[in-house]
Amino acid sequence: MSTATPGGRSFRTTWQHFKWPIGYGVIIFFLFFLYYAILPNLVRGVSGPISSWLPVATINECLMWAIMALGLNVVVGYAGLLDLGYVAFWALGGYTAGWLMAYPFNWVWNFHLLSPVPPQAPGTHINFWLVIILAGCLCAILGVIIGAPTLRLRGDYLALVTLGFGEVITQFFRNSNDIAGKNVAGGDPGISSIDPIGTGPLGAAGIAPKLLTNSAAGNTWKILVLGFLVAICIFVSLRIREGRLGRAWLAIREDELAASMMGVPLVRTKLLAYAVGAFFGGIGGVANASGITTAVSPSGFDFGKSVLVLLMVVLGGMGNVWGVTIGAFLLAWLNSAGLKQIGVQFDQFFGTNIASVLPRYNYIILGVLLVLMMLFRREGLIPEARTKALMNAPSRTEAESLGAESLEVEAETEAVEHSDAASDARIAASALAVSPVLEQVGTRKEKS
Repeated sequence: MSTATPGGRSFRTTWQHFKWPIGYGVIIFFLFFLYYAILPNLVRGVSGPISSWLPVATINECLMWAIMALGLNVVVGYAGLLDLGYVAFWALGGYTAGWLMAYPFNWVWNFHLLSPVPPQAPGTHINFWLVIILAGCLCAILGVIIGAPTLRLRGDYLALVTLGFGEVITQFFRNSNDIAGKNVAGGDPGISSIDPIGTGPLGAAGIAPKLLTNSAAGNTWKILVLGFLVAICIFVSLRIREGRLGRAWLAIREDELAASMMGVPLVRTKLLAYAVGAFFGGIGGVANASGITTAVSPSGFDFGKSVLVLLMVVLGGMGNVWGVTIGAFLLAWLNSAGLKQIGVQFDQFFGTNIASVLPRYNYIILGVLLVLMMLFRREGLIPEARTKALMNAPSRTEAESLGAESLEVEAETEAVEHSDAASDARIAASALAVSPVLEQVGTRKEKS
């Protein structure tokens, strides 16, 4: 017997609704305590393999990639708008951090706002959490500006336009050291010495001062910070998915014409998809620049990054928030530390030397993985129920043939059910009476 909650929802239904968020929180806190308190007290023979297969820096990279995958899932998985230039929002978020959280590269004024950097340090130094909001809003505005001209496009044409947009942004930052005689973003070298994340009130209280550095201990604290950012993105994605806007996105994804006939405002709904996805991209760009690389340059935003994020969405399951998150973790781990460790283990067993070579073929391996997914599990590892039904539904030709076969079987079954001995005897007698006549007609035709 299930116990009803005050809201009228049974305990079993409540558990089904919250089991994924609870599981995510348990995993994040377990990883933090594992590297903060457990592994340092274990012998090297136990802690070494764990740190080799799953380094702290790799966990932080996986969390950052999860933010990017969740943002692209809004555009591709929810609204069905194929975006091959999503890396542009990641770049814009990273450069926003470079403009507002770094030592001067082209200007001489000094400004500090709740920053962990000492006040006497030159440059612009604004708090990480404020920069995240500013970068997200800036990317959302840019997403609307870029999305507006593409509202009439679908399919391949939309993919080509977004691909061109991503390349334009990358080339802009690559040549940004001389735009109208001004050094806007440092050109090809980019911007270095970006401020660390900062702990805000925790750092002021002396609780987590090690987060200000990029040491192993600092990276351990970043698990909580980046995990919190991923949790916010997951919460926003789930709430929007269950609301009116999310249902409008799904309607456009499945049949844009039918959605417009039912009163869904296509222009506003599509622009909101671009804006929300770009906002997540801005957050991921700031998190990458401040918490992972501490620098930003055009070489880090090539087309391959957009393909990798799209592969995370497809692998996990388009439209499913938790599937996309797991897909991002798997591919980010495989691309960062997994291939190398697999090569190390292979060398130990077979005496080869592929540990240093295998990571070079990461895109080949990911491409083969994508082909296998498209052949055997197109809906992804953890697919959305609606997407799984659409993927497994028969085509129109198959449906028509199956329908014809079912009609024939139904007619035969009905005939057998309503048949009796007397009617069968009359049918047989009429057939015997007709057969000589048919034989005479056939003989006359042969003679003529």
